Amino acid sequence: MQHREIESPNELRDAIQGFWYTSIDFGKQPSNFEILPDGYAEIIFLFGSTCSVSVNGDLQPLPSPFLMGLLGQPVILHAQNLVKVIGIKCFPWTVNELLGLSSSQGGVRIFEHPIAQLQATLNGMIDAGAIDEALTEVKQYFLNVRAGISTNGMLSKAGSAMRKTNGTMPVSQVASAAHATVRTLERNFKQSSGYTVKDVSGLMRFEQVRNHLLCYPDTKLTSLAQQLGYADQAHLSREFKRYSGTTPAAFARKAKNGEHPIASNYVAFVQV
Repeated sequence: MQHREIESPNELRDAIQGFWYTSIDFGKQPSNFEILPDGYAEIIFLFGSTCSVSVNGDLQPLPSPFLMGLLGQPVILHAQNLVKVIGIKCFPWTVNELLGLSSSQGGVRIFEHPIAQLQATLNGMIDAGAIDEALTEVKQYFLNVRAGISTNGMLSKAGSAMRKTNGTMPVSQVASAAHATVRTLERNFKQSSGYTVKDVSGLMRFEQVRNHLLCYPDTKLTSLAQQLGYADQAHLSREFKRYSGTTPAAFARKAKNGEHPIASNYVAFVQV
């Protein structure tokens, strides 16, 4: 597994968390793997071997690029041989702003957009092994996009408050930080992201637990629950199982046994 990432420049930090590249060789036999939920919507470019997603029991090849929206549950994809990926990790309330796409609830989303014109250029760079250049090309695309649009100050302030507290801030306080009423904020937030402030806050907290257990599987759940603002360990466990389909204890055991390939906090695959 090869992984590389670059941070967002200052001009994009309120819209995009970062840009990443990963290559994984799944071998000759078809493999299933899960994409774990987190608090982001990601634009995904594929290179090398293709990936597929199950639709009504049939495998549908994924185009490049596609959008992985906010997930309420893990998504199972299918791949074999060498798969290379470039991802743009967007805050969910900014995808509509950046790409002009209507809001939609989670999962894989296929879309048409001028960003697809990057594919040919990126193909050549990836084939040549110029990973950093490819990531810089994507970054520059979004810098150009951002320079030509106005931002929603309310959502930007709300998102900043949520990020600083890792999703632990109550909705009323998020609204106060955004200088808006709860009703106005929720309406704008859902129009932009497809989810409520509470939904996204829950995913942010889950991501913090997930990443912590991946890196430190021996962590005591009671202390982690207190640290991340859950009412108690039982509350953490319920929320974790809601998003992952498994208990945090079982997840930590697998992490300890090295069953979760992960690169920093950018992408987590679970081969099944």
